[in-house]
Amino acid sequence: MFNPQEIDNKNQPQPAPGYTPPPPLKGAQRLAAEAKELSLSKEALEEEMIYRRGVVSVRDLIAPSALEINPNHIKLGELFVRTIFVYEYPRYIAVGWFAPIINMDIAADISMFFYPVKAAVILKQLKKKVGVLEAGIISAAEKGAPRDPLSETALRDMEKLRDDLTQGIEHFFQISLYVTIYAKTLEDLDRTSERIENFFGSTLIYSRRVFYQAEQGFNSTLPMSLDEMQVFINMNSSPAASSFPFVSSDLTSDHGILYGINRHNNGLILFDRFSLQNANAVVFATSGAGKSYAIKLEILRSLMMGTEVIIIDPEREYNHLCEAVGGTYIDISLNSEGKINPFDLPRAIGEDAKAGDIIRNAVITVKGLVRLMIGDVTPEEDSIIDRALLETYAKKDITPDADLRYVEPPVMQDFQDILEGMEGGENIVLRLKKYTEGTFAGLLNNPTNVQLNNQLVVFSVRDLEDELKPLAIYTTVNYIWNIVRSELKKRILVVDEAWWLMQREDSAKFIFALVKRCRKYYLGVTTITQDVNDFLTSAYGQAIVNNSSIQLLLKQSPAAIDLIKKTFLLTEGEKYLLLECGVGEGIFFAGAKHVAVKIVASYSEDQLITSDPRQLLEIEQAKKEFAEAMMREEDLPKE
Repeated sequence: MFNPQEIDNKNQPQPAPGYTPPPPLKGAQRLAAEAKELSLSKEALEEEMIYRRGVVSVRDLIAPSALEINPNHIKLGELFVRTIFVYEYPRYIAVGWFAPIINMDIAADISMFFYPVKAAVILKQLKKKVGVLEAGIISAAEKGAPRDPLSETALRDMEKLRDDLTQGIEHFFQISLYVTIYAKTLEDLDRTSERIENFFGSTLIYSRRVFYQAEQGFNSTLPMSLDEMQVFINMNSSPAASSFPFVSSDLTSDHGILYGINRHNNGLILFDRFSLQNANAVVFATSGAGKSYAIKLEILRSLMMGTEVIIIDPEREYNHLCEAVGGTYIDISLNSEGKINPFDLPRAIGEDAKAGDIIRNAVITVKGLVRLMIGDVTPEEDSIIDRALLETYAKKDITPDADLRYVEPPVMQDFQDILEGMEGGENIVLRLKKYTEGTFAGLLNNPTNVQLNNQLVVFSVRDLEDELKPLAIYTTVNYIWNIVRSELKKRILVVDEAWWLMQREDSAKFIFALVKRCRKYYLGVTTITQDVNDFLTSAYGQAIVNNSSIQLLLKQSPAAIDLIKKTFLLTEGEKYLLLECGVGEGIFFAGAKHVAVKIVASYSEDQLITSDPRQLLEIEQAKKEFAEAMMREEDLPKE
């Protein structure tokens, strides 16, 4: 017969040959051995306890120094803590109603508990409630009492909920919502509590502060999934889902151009910048984050919609795009053919514009340029410059009584000649001669010979010395402004590396005035900069941001992120998004809405707008090979 014991004995380890097992211990010896083992166990346990008392645990690191429990708040170390709970909701709540609480600039912990309830249980209760309501309504009707709208509305809601639960469209939950807030003083705690309660009250959501449950409320918002308050509200899945704050704004419209992809919901960000209160935009990003790429993509798509685009290009980044679309590329340098006269007036004047006002504005603008050219001036010199500019225009018969359509504007040499004949103007003339007779004479002392008669016009200032770039950009923008005021068209002006203009007060004031007034002339100004600190620390830079309805923030440097967060009121999550996002990713602001954006271009668009030197070399090499192939084909003998 099969004996399983034999197999078990065979599987047991066998003693070695010659081994003699020790004799079994007797009663007294066995007790002594067990006592010895017990003594050793106690000693080891005490040693373990002594060791653990000297080891720092996680609880030691995060635990407060003291915890004082009061009826309606807790004092946690130096902080005051209070929990607010919701106990009643209105009949309707909007999607994302809880997002403002999440985005409040307060320290808070929030817990939401969802307890699913079986549909059969709720259907049974609803059946009883429906029967009671119907009986009441029928009884009131038989007695001739007026109808009760509240009862009829409740009956309709219950019937719809019964249908949805039966069909599986809705599910039922019991929900708990707690908000624990922190403050440094009890007064701040009361103010924050009142602020949150006022928000809840404005949406007809009723809330209360804890009373003799401060500890339970605090524990309920700790990351331990413990609901010690147990304050439940019955709610079906649709309104429960609306409580979640993870809502992305939608910037898709029927008009406009494609700016990018919404990273939250993969929707298209289609937008018309001219549909806002102003069409101005600012772009902030670190070097290489894709800011010029994004703007070139916007320019290319805007051209397809018939918008005229004018660009101030400090690094010759827009040359390839300009050639591809047949635009006009104008070099502004000391030896270039293109010249712009800073004394120019608008080419055509509206009927309501007075010549005196036009001349006065021109004098103010040129005086700002002169300050950039010669540096700081005294009040006496400022008065001399002002008088000299008026006389310079008057010398060319440009007076308040003149017809400005047929006048020839002066040049910088005319201004110098007037100063030489004025008492006290000698020092100004000495500093001005560098631009009329010296090294920089070829830039600002010639009549204008460029034309803005193309849909895309690019002014390049790359070949200018750094000292001259602010002057050239100032003069170019003033010339463009005169053209814009002369003829009303849908235009975009792009000022790349705008921090050049923020370095001096006069140029910063000028660009701010342009941004503030351009809406009246159907112009949108786009300012781009990578030097965020210099731009935003300027009072005029901050004002430019405030007067721009569109803001595009791409990847930011850690040195500038705190200033960006403060300026644009970003949350912590948005702050870290800008620190960690990739090239062409960031946050797109349009009016009151903003979304996480990813700039996406087609292959053809990418070939036209890329700024990657490697890609540009490949494109140039392909062009060269194509040209050589065409030449070889022409040299072949024809049959």
